[in-house]
Amino acid sequence: MSSQVKAFGFGMPWESLYGYSQAAQVGDTVYVSGQLSHDRHGNFVGAGDFELQVRTALENLDLVLRHFGAERSQIVETTVLVRNLRENFDATARLHAQYFGEHRPASTVMGVSDLALPDQLVEIGALVRLDVKP
Repeated sequence: MSSQVKAFGFGMPWESLYGYSQAAQVGDTVYVSGQLSHDRHGNFVGAGDFELQVRTALENLDLVLRHFGAERSQIVETTVLVRNLRENFDATARLHAQYFGEHRPASTVMGVSDLALPDQLVEIGALVRLDVKP
């Protein structure tokens, strides 16, 4: 029996430009693309403010979760891409821990030299299992 892919997007211009979805569900697994700091109109938020960018990216992750009826406790893995990792690691760790509370998903944090947008300092992707009890 084959599974169908259920894709979700915010309707941002870069989704069609780049040819991707914010998330794709296959069976009980949701693959969430890297979330970044933008508002509902596609405007970048938080130039020069790392903490605001992380918080906004996580708010966007929450919007994706909500679309699939998922909760943070169903995230089993995150991938966090950070510019200037040495400078931003402590804030990354603190904000990631605050977001998840007692839940401890697997996580990979990588320092990168650049991201898609000129002022972008962070991007956060996730793997969600809908069959995990919240």
